[in-house]
Amino acid sequence: MMERIREGTNSLAVKIILSLIIFSFAFAGVGSYLAGGSNPPAATVGDKEISRAQLERAYQNERARMQQQAGELFNQLLGDPEYVKRFRQNILDRMVDDLLLEHEASELGLRVSDAQVKDAIRAMPQFRQGGQFNNERYQAALRQTGLSADEFANYVRTDLVRQQLLTALQASEFVLPSELESLYRLEAQSREVRTITLPVDAFAAKVSLSDEELEAYYQANQDDYVQPRMVKVAYVELTGEGLADDIQVTDEDIAAYYQENQSQYGSQERRKVSHILIEGTGDDAKARAEAALERLNQGEDFSELAQQVSDDTYSAEQGGSLDWIEPGVMDPAFEKAAYALANKGDYSQVVKSDFGYHIIRLDDIDAADITPLSEVKDDIRVALQQERAADRFYAQSTKLAEVAFEDANGLEPAAAAINGKVQITDFFAPEQAQGVMARPEVQQALDSYDVRENGLNSELIELSGEHAIVVRLDDVKPEKQLSFDEVKDQVVQTLAAQKGQQQAQEQADALLTQLEANGALTDSEYTFSEPQTLNRVAQQRAISELAFTLPKPEADTSSYGVTTDEQGNVVVVALDKVIEPEVPEISPQSQMAARVARAMSNMSLSATLEELRNQVDVSYADSDSQ
Repeated sequence: MMERIREGTNSLAVKIILSLIIFSFAFAGVGSYLAGGSNPPAATVGDKEISRAQLERAYQNERARMQQQAGELFNQLLGDPEYVKRFRQNILDRMVDDLLLEHEASELGLRVSDAQVKDAIRAMPQFRQGGQFNNERYQAALRQTGLSADEFANYVRTDLVRQQLLTALQASEFVLPSELESLYRLEAQSREVRTITLPVDAFAAKVSLSDEELEAYYQANQDDYVQPRMVKVAYVELTGEGLADDIQVTDEDIAAYYQENQSQYGSQERRKVSHILIEGTGDDAKARAEAALERLNQGEDFSELAQQVSDDTYSAEQGGSLDWIEPGVMDPAFEKAAYALANKGDYSQVVKSDFGYHIIRLDDIDAADITPLSEVKDDIRVALQQERAADRFYAQSTKLAEVAFEDANGLEPAAAAINGKVQITDFFAPEQAQGVMARPEVQQALDSYDVRENGLNSELIELSGEHAIVVRLDDVKPEKQLSFDEVKDQVVQTLAAQKGQQQAQEQADALLTQLEANGALTDSEYTFSEPQTLNRVAQQRAISELAFTLPKPEADTSSYGVTTDEQGNVVVVALDKVIEPEVPEISPQSQMAARVARAMSNMSLSATLEELRNQVDVSYADSDSQ
């Protein structure tokens, strides 16, 4: 079944079916429908279990989705075991939420009729063409995922029931006009401030430090002055760049490729067919199909008979019409019979497929339309060059892996085997690595026992489709405690910065005391800046946050506070005025109202899930399973 799923994953309809099965529309968590194994479950929700196999399947699907969206950034995060653990736990929590909602929907007696399920499937845009439900698309997607119509209908039914509960929770929230007005006043309010900035660097530059102070600080903070383990790495890197440049492709090669892959260069012959389906594979089903065939042979109308006896209810409503089909889409036995019909109006004998017994009628033929070789010749040449470059890369990476393993005490033979060269980095701390050396796969290889302890070559590390590398440790400097003389300049800089920060803070506190006592600065070298108006979201985030926490000043007075800005400088802030906005009339249908209602709905949903967790017995396996 999984092979059939992989073959069809490029189909949009198939992706939608898989997403419906694997991820609920509400939480993107894996549903609890797929069969589990005999191992202890990853979690239990009431009398239902989430197997470890289900969790692993969910993890792999979500991981693939995130890799497609975030690319290299997500791959780097996967190098952190703690992140992976949290990632898996988050997926499991969402799966539990799914089951809790299903449990509550069942307790409330929520139901979905067969007609609602049918309407939902027929309304899915992935199965529609020209504004109408396309049964051929629907059947093809089911075949490619290996699902029966009943199985898919059950997934849809479960999701619709869950959506009933979610809709009820979300639709029950509403926002009063007074609430919208109050929120608008808070969000749109601005504040007028003046500031005095005390640059820490200026205070630090005036700090005088004795050797005794520096030595004492060093002795108290020796752990901050340890040189980490440093490594110098030798490596042989192999990429696909330039491999296709010198590959020659002949006209004969192009012609042969064109003949073998004509389906890529135009449309294949399509056939519009109708069918009568009798479900089942037993003798009774075969007898019913043969009886239908006999009625056709006696002159009954195919469309009318399909409406009367076909078990494919969707197509039966259209007189058995399946619309257009093309090679590789339908069941092999069905396709063979359909393409064996010679003339429009001809119908087949009884044909057995995985779905039952069919009688197929040919309604129309759309002949193949192939693009001439001359128009695609250059594209084929590039495709063949890339294909052969990929083969060349595979051969070279295989050779590199073999020689690096066979002669594991050095990289020169491996480099020579692929006409490459050994490159050597400067010394670096592994946790501060950059570029390719920072890749999690490379870091793991450098920390493997054979590489770290025995000085051997690593295994071939595949970084991407056409990028591989083999590494070895060329030299290692063990961790060591740096002496005071080696780090004196660093100690001076650190201690001066600390004392400068302290002095700037003391000066700010003194200014604040004077301001709060007198409402102004007297005999001071410091002056406030010109007034500026800040909103809640401003570039000067620390100043804005302080300004919106200071009390509203009385008439002709200011409120004062001290903060530290993004550069580390100490800032005295004077709040002079709170500016209230003019409140427009806010429609209950406005974006703001929708945003507030959405936030309230999310809070309601979270509260509901929390309460359900208290009511339903939810248990997780040990942390190793997560």
